[in-house]
Amino acid sequence: MRTTREIIKTLLTNIGSRKEVEQYLARFASLEKSQFAIIKVGGGILANPDSLEALASALTFLHHVGLVPIVVHGAGPQLSAALAAAGVESRFEDGLRVTSPEVLEIARQVFQRENLRLVEALEGYGTRARPIPTGVFMARVRDPERLGLVGEVEAVDLDPLRSCIRRSGALPVLSCLGTTPDGQLLNINADVATRELALRIQPYKIIFLTPTGGLLDQDGRVISAINLAEDYARLVEQPWISGGMLLKLKEIRRTLDGLPHTSSVSITRPSQLARELFTHKGSGTLVRRGEQIIRYDGPGALERIDAGALRALIEACFGRALTPNYFSSRQLHSVLLSEPLRAAAIVTRGHAETPYLDKFAVTPEAQGAGLGGAIWQRLVRNTPRLYWRARRGNPINPWYFQQADGSFRRDPWVVFWTGMSALDSRTAACIDHALSLPASLAPPA
Repeated sequence: MRTTREIIKTLLTNIGSRKEVEQYLARFASLEKSQFAIIKVGGGILANPDSLEALASALTFLHHVGLVPIVVHGAGPQLSAALAAAGVESRFEDGLRVTSPEVLEIARQVFQRENLRLVEALEGYGTRARPIPTGVFMARVRDPERLGLVGEVEAVDLDPLRSCIRRSGALPVLSCLGTTPDGQLLNINADVATRELALRIQPYKIIFLTPTGGLLDQDGRVISAINLAEDYARLVEQPWISGGMLLKLKEIRRTLDGLPHTSSVSITRPSQLARELFTHKGSGTLVRRGEQIIRYDGPGALERIDAGALRALIEACFGRALTPNYFSSRQLHSVLLSEPLRAAAIVTRGHAETPYLDKFAVTPEAQGAGLGGAIWQRLVRNTPRLYWRARRGNPINPWYFQQADGSFRRDPWVVFWTGMSALDSRTAACIDHALSLPASLAPPA
């Protein structure tokens, strides 16, 4: 008889390669149980029966492979609806709900109800779960004049969580209510509570489950990766980042600043949780403290970088040697390198004044860390019109199809482009140029 873990591993290979799945399972299994992940569930997920069902299924899935995340939930939409039904105004300051005694009493009832709904949904799948509505967050009143009974976390009692995970193997499900030393309940923003919990537990993953499935750009599309070292200052200045989204981004940065460099934040949907956790490609927004990405422009770029180390990176990523004259035979447009050297993009002058992406190399570890997405975003920001080619069997092609504005196939190549129309005469010329280029990698051994 096959074990449940073996069956699930087989199912996981349907969303990613077996190598990827085994890599992530081994990595997660090496962690202390409480340090695997904190999963913060938005109230919008709990409010939707289909999303709640998908959440319970996804958490059960993790539990069956021996992973025990700590679940923290919000209930913002439910609380707003309950306040409206009671004729109580909802007011916000800097993304935080102003909490009067009347609001707090309604919040207590709503949080308790939503906590039990999630626990019951999990137990409906046969997964042991324990409701922990209070007793974890020790807090003080943050700003009584402006915010009312909103809490600032001063301490976190981990004993209820450890007891839940280590002794009973159950999933702990936390509400975001704090308690003062004299027993006064306080309302704590769920993102703030998640940050404070993470700073004490130091988890490998922090996951925000939302109806949108990620942070959205100005066009409503999910941002696949955010490298805070590169992107934070630019993002917070954007007019479309405001209110709750701005607060979330600031909380994520504060959280990651206090965690090991290996920790990361993912924002996704419940139905995509396994894909986000067990594949390099992921499914939502991956946020990391990140690495600086340095751009070197012009023909003299190679004189300012370690060409030997760059060659070694490319050859390691492709598993084949570059041709001996690779660098000397190309007119460079720019080179983008992460620091330390785990990802690179080499752009040549191309055809018809359109840059050509000659090599895009990211180590497997850096793919899982979202560095490929980060260097890609920097690349297209600096080079909005671009074309490149890849062999038809290249495993990264599905990702290329997502990034490209168009493509053309002629065995053994697929030519991709961004920033150009298929009807543009330059596009046809760029396709011909890409197809005419000689091989830059030695034949497989």
